[in-house]
Amino acid sequence: MLSFLLLLLVAAILGSIGAAIAGRRGNGCLINIATGFIGALLGRGLSNVFEVSDPLNITIGDTTFPLMWTVAGSALFVAVITFLTRGRTPPPPRG
Repeated sequence: MLSFLLLLLVAAILGSIGAAIAGRRGNGCLINIATGFIGALLGRGLSNVFEVSDPLNITIGDTTFPLMWTVAGSALFVAVITFLTRGRTPPPPRG
């Protein structure tokens, strides 16, 4: 159970870093977690396509998170989503 919570925390942090790189801020925690997991999948795919390993890996339980590729995948995912929805009005900033 603790390893699952740590995975959620790592996904949230890396997802929010990727979203910030892509210029998106103010997302909720659940959005950042989803962005982190999707970024990890995209990042692993990119690293396999380019045949480049990630020097920064974190292993929690049985799951290995490639840190650098997760951030890159998250930024790419958020950039694509932003491009596809750019005609819509973004929600007002919180705070």
